[in-house]
Amino acid sequence: MTKIVYHIIQHDGGWAFKLGDTISETFRSHDAAYAAAKRVALEQMRAGETAGISWEDARGRWHDEISSGDDRPDVEVEDD
Repeated sequence: MTKIVYHIIQHDGGWAFKLGDTISETFRSHDAAYAAAKRVALEQMRAGETAGISWEDARGRWHDEISSGDDRPDVEVEDD
């Protein structure tokens, strides 16, 4: 099972959550950023429908796959 971790960080005069190099919008408080990250994590774990997806790799090549709606990652929110 894939595991992803959202990190709570200070950002742009407030707080945000980060996954890899992607940073969320800025929230006024740490608690607001943490709550938003928890909501996103719950949505990420929710099963959905099986669907076809396309994605581009680091070399610029496109790949087509079938994503099973019940193949959900393990998600955590860490408060760095």
